[in-house]
Amino acid sequence: MARECGPPSALNATSRYILTVKCPDRKGIVAAIAGYLAENDASITESHHFDDAEARRFYMRLVFRPDGDRMPPLGVVREGFRPVAERFELDWALHDAAARPRVLIAVSKFGHCLHDLLHRRQSGALAIDVPVVVSNHEEMRSFTEWNGIPFVCVPNSAGKAAQEAKVLELAAAHDVDLVVLARYMQILSPQMCRALSGRCINIHHSFLPSFKGARPYHQAYARGVKIIGATAHYVTTDLDEGPIIEQDVQRVHHEHTPESLVELGRDVECRVLARAVRWHAEHRVLIEGSKTVVFA
Repeated sequence: MARECGPPSALNATSRYILTVKCPDRKGIVAAIAGYLAENDASITESHHFDDAEARRFYMRLVFRPDGDRMPPLGVVREGFRPVAERFELDWALHDAAARPRVLIAVSKFGHCLHDLLHRRQSGALAIDVPVVVSNHEEMRSFTEWNGIPFVCVPNSAGKAAQEAKVLELAAAHDVDLVVLARYMQILSPQMCRALSGRCINIHHSFLPSFKGARPYHQAYARGVKIIGATAHYVTTDLDEGPIIEQDVQRVHHEHTPESLVELGRDVECRVLARAVRWHAEHRVLIEGSKTVVFA
């Protein structure tokens, strides 16, 4: 199965393309792919692969560029690759590395993750475009619009069905590639999860699977934990159990208050979510059932 992502840019010496592959493990996959690219005057600049011996599955992320000016147009390269893909039963995608994913950010009242993502975008540390921010509260409107991004509020009083319909409408209208729940404090319906399958990332304010639900840092304080953390994962119909992209922790001790744990936790949330969004944008994450392979 192939996925074609974005229109091909004009080929030149600085063009970069990303090929991702997952398939049953068989001898000769790497040789066949590398040989095909060499035959088409493409030069491999980066290559990572992983052989899952337990599942007998193979994963690869490969970056290539034209070698001089003799490489055929990308569409020709893509079509010519199909026999190789069929031979090895590849589930593959070919991406233009210069294409910036279009990301819809959903947020509620807590703005730290939104602030961090937009700062990274503005500074060039995160190569994404954000055409719209949606919220169920008004608190983040002024900050979002100050950044030159349209802000759409669909309050809780509108009802869950109306909220989710609006998010999907905005995602379609803005040709969105990814939805990021940046502390969007709403549980998505199974229908919404299925509609956004593989393209919706949530930041969970604890080191899953511990301390689910409300006030996780207060739960952690009450239990006297020695580490707190955050988890970025893809959204599925199983609440907070989607494939994990990234996790991180922060050591804490008995002198920390619940309020200081919240502050430390927000820092962890920001960096975990930013890494997850960047890795997704750079096509470094391959979803396999309930888990991921991340070529970070």
